[in-house]
Amino acid sequence: MPEISRFLGISIRMYRDEHLPPHFHAIYNEFAAQISIRHPAILNGKLPPRVLGYVIEWASLHENELAQCWEAARGDQVIGKIEPLI
Repeated sequence: MPEISRFLGISIRMYRDEHLPPHFHAIYNEFAAQISIRHPAILNGKLPPRVLGYVIEWASLHENELAQCWEAARGDQVIGKIEPLI
C-alpha cells in the first residue's frame, strides 16, 4: 500500500484495486480509518479526535489531488505523493 503523505505521525496510504467509494487510509499508532475523499469523513475504523481533525483538514485541502491518486491507483498507474499538513 503506497504511502502518499506523512505528517504529525500520521501515515496516509492508498491501496490499488480498492472498493468504492473513493477513499484513503489514515494510520496513527494503533488506530486506522478509511476516510472518504469527497466530503471527508470516516467510513470505517477509528482515529483520536485531534488526529481525525488534522486528517480532515489535510484531505479538504487536497481533495483534487486525492481524487487523482484514486484514479491512478484504480488504473494501476503510479500514485503520486501529496504535500503534508504543515
